[in-house]
Amino acid sequence: MRTPLTELMGVRYPIVQTGMGWVSGPRLVTATARAGALGILASATMTPDQLRSAVREVRSRTDAPFGVNLRADAGDARERVRIIVEEGVRVASFALAPSQELIAELKDAGVVVVPSVGARRHAEKVAAWGADAVIVQGGEGGGHTGDVATTVLLPQVVDAVDIPVIAAGGFHDGRGLVAALAYGAAGVAMGTRFLLTSDSTVPDAVKARYLAATVKDIALTRAVDGLPHRMLRTEMVAELEGAGRLRSLYRALRRASGFRRISGLSWPGMVRDGLALRHGKKLNWSQVLLAANTPMLLKASMVDGRTDVGIMASGQVAALIGDLPSVEALVARIMAEADEALAALPSSVPHGRAAESSPSGA
Repeated sequence: MRTPLTELMGVRYPIVQTGMGWVSGPRLVTATARAGALGILASATMTPDQLRSAVREVRSRTDAPFGVNLRADAGDARERVRIIVEEGVRVASFALAPSQELIAELKDAGVVVVPSVGARRHAEKVAAWGADAVIVQGGEGGGHTGDVATTVLLPQVVDAVDIPVIAAGGFHDGRGLVAALAYGAAGVAMGTRFLLTSDSTVPDAVKARYLAATVKDIALTRAVDGLPHRMLRTEMVAELEGAGRLRSLYRALRRASGFRRISGLSWPGMVRDGLALRHGKKLNWSQVLLAANTPMLLKASMVDGRTDVGIMASGQVAALIGDLPSVEALVARIMAEADEALAALPSSVPHGRAAESSPSGA
C-alpha cells in the first residue's frame, strides 16, 4: 500500500509505532522496522549515550528506516539532534512542536521531521516552519492528549495543511487504517496496540492488566501532573486523585529524587523541564515535579511491573484489544484487514438525486 507516508519514510506500510517512554526500545523498534512499518525509539527516558547505543543496536539488526522521538523543550535537545544526524537516523518525531531553527537544522541534514500535534493551529504552525509531516492525535489517544476526538480533529488538519497527516488516537486494526485514509490521512500511528505485542518488553503481568481493561477502566485525569493524561485507572491514579497538596508534594519529591539518579538530571534541570511541560497551565509545585519525573512513574509499571506505584498510559483502544501477537503478525493482519475492508466497500451507492429518482424510491 503506497501513500505519501510510505513514500516519505521509505517504509512498505503506512503504519507508525509511536515513541513510548520505557516501551519503544530497540527490540520493539527493530521488530516494527522489519515488519515494514515505521518504528520510533523513545529517547526521553534515555541519556544521550543510551540513545546513541540504542540507535546503533537497531541499525545492527535491520537496514529498514526507523525514527527517534525527541522532546523539543529538553535542555539537551540539540545534543540529541546531533546524535540523530551523526547516526543517520531517517526520521525525527517530536512530542511537542520543535522550533523553526531545529526543524531547519534537521532538514538540512536530510532528516524527515514529524511533530505530533493536538490542534489544527499547531499543525499549521509547524507546516509553515517546514515540517515534512504531522502526527495528529485525537483525545482517544494515550498519554498526554487533548479533548477533541480524532474524527473531528483529523479532517480539520487534513484540510488545513498540504503535508502528509498521520492519524493517531483510536486505531488498532485495518478498518481504522482504511477509515483514516478515507479522511485524507496518509496512514496511522499506534502506541497501545504495539505495546500489547509479544515483541514489547513490558512485563507480562502489566500486559494482562491492559488486556483486562474495559472502556470504563481507561480514564482521562489531571491528577498526575496537572495536564490531561489518559491512562488506566490504577491504585496510583486513585491515590493521586484523592491526595492533598502536602501529601502530593512529598510523593513528588520522593519520585523526583529517584528519577534524578537514573537520568543524571540536576534538581534545577528537573524543575526547568517540569516548568517547560506546563504549557502555560497553572500547576502547583507537586505537579511541576511530577511533570518532570512522570517517566519515573511510567518506569514503575512499564519496566518494574509495579502497577501499584506506577502509571499506565493507555489509549481507549486497549478495551478492544484481546491478544498479544508478534509485531510481524500484527502488521500483516492489519494490512489484510485493510484489504478486506476496501474490498467490502460497495462500488456504487445510490445517493442524492439519483436515489430520489429511482423507481423504488430507495
